Amino acid sequence: MGDYGQFCPIARSSELLAERWTPVIVRNLLNGCHTFNEIRQGAPGIPPALLTQRLQLLERHGILTRNAKASGRGATYELTEMGRALGPVCDALGQWGARWLEMEPRHLEPAYILWATVKLVDVDALPSGTTTVRVRLDDHPAKDYWMLLRRPQAELCTRSVGLTEDLLCETDSRTLVDLHLRRTTYPQALRAGSLRLEGSPALRRRFVHWFRTSPFADYLPGAGAGLETRQGADS
Repeated sequence: MGDYGQFCPIARSSELLAERWTPVIVRNLLNGCHTFNEIRQGAPGIPPALLTQRLQLLERHGILTRNAKASGRGATYELTEMGRALGPVCDALGQWGARWLEMEPRHLEPAYILWATVKLVDVDALPSGTTTVRVRLDDHPAKDYWMLLRRPQAELCTRSVGLTEDLLCETDSRTLVDLHLRRTTYPQALRAGSLRLEGSPALRRRFVHWFRTSPFADYLPGAGAGLETRQGADS
């Protein structure tokens, strides 16, 4: 970990938080991840050993606590008051990035996009029980994903868990990102054919109402009205 040797709070904070993967780990914890595997699922590509190192670092600095499970196997992670105070910091970073940084093809990591899709599920809008949705991405046809949509928390699986599949959703990574960022809507994507659903007509109709959009959509260039509304509310 780098040491800038400066008393400036920005420099001192950067010594801890500007390490590779650390902001992503904090973001995942803020988004309700509690176990090692949950945190790792929202950070595709991070080596397990590095994730362990980063979690230990955050624990030493009081940003999170590690609690051993009663079974003796594994642990859960919880943000402390100090860690939860990073929420506005992450929000500000996301708002700045949405407004000023270009998105490139290398940013369309499918495993993360599906993870983010599940995090945007409005569980209060879901029917009772579990609705299993198999997702097939046109740009990554070799691998399917499964969304288990249920209360209190939706899950993403990278292999079938043996449940009856209620819906098949066929789309592509770019369309999902455009839906998250409110560049298109679910009805528009269905009409354009970039989103295709197979299953009961009732579930297909309800599917389009189960997902929120990204909290950063209002900060994108061209999202003028939404941005002005948000800025007016904050002033």
